[in-house]
Amino acid sequence: MNFKDFGKYNQFKEQFAGMSPEMKEQMMRMAKEQMKARMTAFVQKWLSLPILTIVAVFLGALVGALTAFFGQVLLAASALRDAHPIYWIPGLALAGIAIILAYRKFGKESDRGMDMVFGVAHGKEGEIPLRMIPMVAVSTWMTHLFGGSAGREGVAMQIGATLGHNISKKIHLENAGRILLVAGMAAGFAGLFQTPLAAIALAIEILLVGHLELAALLPATVAAFTAYKVSELLGLEKFSVDLSALFPDWNVAGLLWNENGLDIQFVLKLAILGILFGIVGGGFAKVLSLAKNLFAKKISNPYKRIAFVGVALSFVILLLWQGRYAGLGTNLIDLCFAGTSASINSAESVYACDWIFKFILTIVTVAVGFKGGEVTPLFAIGATFGAATAAMVGVPLPLAAALGYAAVFGGATNTLFAPIFIGAEIFGFDNLPAFFIVCIFAYVCNGGQSIYAQKKLRIK
Repeated sequence: MNFKDFGKYNQFKEQFAGMSPEMKEQMMRMAKEQMKARMTAFVQKWLSLPILTIVAVFLGALVGALTAFFGQVLLAASALRDAHPIYWIPGLALAGIAIILAYRKFGKESDRGMDMVFGVAHGKEGEIPLRMIPMVAVSTWMTHLFGGSAGREGVAMQIGATLGHNISKKIHLENAGRILLVAGMAAGFAGLFQTPLAAIALAIEILLVGHLELAALLPATVAAFTAYKVSELLGLEKFSVDLSALFPDWNVAGLLWNENGLDIQFVLKLAILGILFGIVGGGFAKVLSLAKNLFAKKISNPYKRIAFVGVALSFVILLLWQGRYAGLGTNLIDLCFAGTSASINSAESVYACDWIFKFILTIVTVAVGFKGGEVTPLFAIGATFGAATAAMVGVPLPLAAALGYAAVFGGATNTLFAPIFIGAEIFGFDNLPAFFIVCIFAYVCNGGQSIYAQKKLRIK
């Protein structure tokens, strides 16, 4: 301290000593408030991200455990239905009525599912009730046990988003609610599908069209990998196919590059597939939206709507090979990669109409109020559509099925990086260049449609 500062200090000390007790108290209070504001600013700037990242570890572990439990029960319910389809599928309408009744009596607003999650993420709503977790889990188990053609990702993402949102209310940091909600969605998807890179990408790009939620990148990454590892340790199985091991006679590198360099003809084939997959994915999202509005308009009573349509669904699902299109559609995906003998229209493999029936039945199931989601059926639609178009385009069947698996999902969710990563994580990173090309064209050609209530970012 120099003499000048010392003089100022003495001057302030004299002024402070001459103040009244009330003025001294007010000065001390102002100093404390200023110190608190500076401390808050310091925490927000330097400690907010580390704190939220640590919280994301616990969030990921909890979500991973819950999604593992949910996934194992769902697989058991699906196996029971597949073993006795004639006993379970006819009860789909009754299961639907029970779902509507339960949501009306206990669920309150939680029946809106992902729409509520997006409403909170966009700041239009303030709460995601914890009751959403048991409600959506049990209703999804019922949907699958009785043969509804639905997915499961909606449950996982709602579990993660709900826990992330409610935990954030205990943490008074800027943007904690939005960041932990995104981290929770990433954890839910990673815990159920065990594809953490795709889960991270999906969570950070899904809220705003054309914008990445990068503020949540680190917490989402930590939460996703934690959930993935916990889910794996708890025994939930991951679906994966090593195309290079299953079909050693060809590989993507050999198809893309030859002695003359890049094979433009093969790139054009991939582009054509991408365009087709984008149209199918975007078409699914658009038709699903139209179907929801149509059913709500034509049959306004939700009990009658799900009962009448549930009876029709039971009949059709049983009529079509006794449940071939019931549930997730993983049976169809498995057929696409059954071996080198797999061919379209063979009795033991994929039918050319599989993707059409799965497309229609999934839309009807979800549109009338059954729970679960759409992503796994989209994987099945994409894989079977890819298998159906492989010979026409001139791409090996298993590769076309794998590309469709990822790209139709991307087209229906209006995402780019998530399908690229999910393709690589499921089918091997050696195939990443092909997924990159196809998913870009699918993203561009999906018509801007999405199964989720995304918020569009205007580019001026």
